[in-house]
Amino acid sequence: MLLNNYQANIISVIQKYVNDGWILSFNFSVDSRSSYVGFIQGNLEFLQGSHLFFKEYVDLQESLDKLSYSFHYQEHENNLIFRYDNAKYKPDLGYTNHKHIKDKIIPFNIPDIEQVILEIIRDYLNNTKGET
Repeated sequence: MLLNNYQANIISVIQKYVNDGWILSFNFSVDSRSSYVGFIQGNLEFLQGSHLFFKEYVDLQESLDKLSYSFHYQEHENNLIFRYDNAKYKPDLGYTNHKHIKDKIIPFNIPDIEQVILEIIRDYLNNTKGET
């Protein structure tokens, strides 16, 4: 898969949730290192002012390989709700891919942008649509 295709897929997913009224605004950028490798980052504003900040450094040459990533979701007062990432920790956690939620760090598989958006809608926004 080429980086352009991956980028178009992400924008298509985001646009679907903009059209459905869950995402109020977004910005998105890609810094291409080659036709297969790039740094993608963005910010989605959801209902009631919560935000998802995401970044992915991906290599798509043979398959989707997220070299580094972070999906950081925070409420309107900038307090962390959850974050998925693969940052290294000292002491070592014993696993690379993990999720921060409240004061815990738990092992977790690497999500894609749509899985994260659906989690936000299901767990944090589902009761708020139409209450702005």
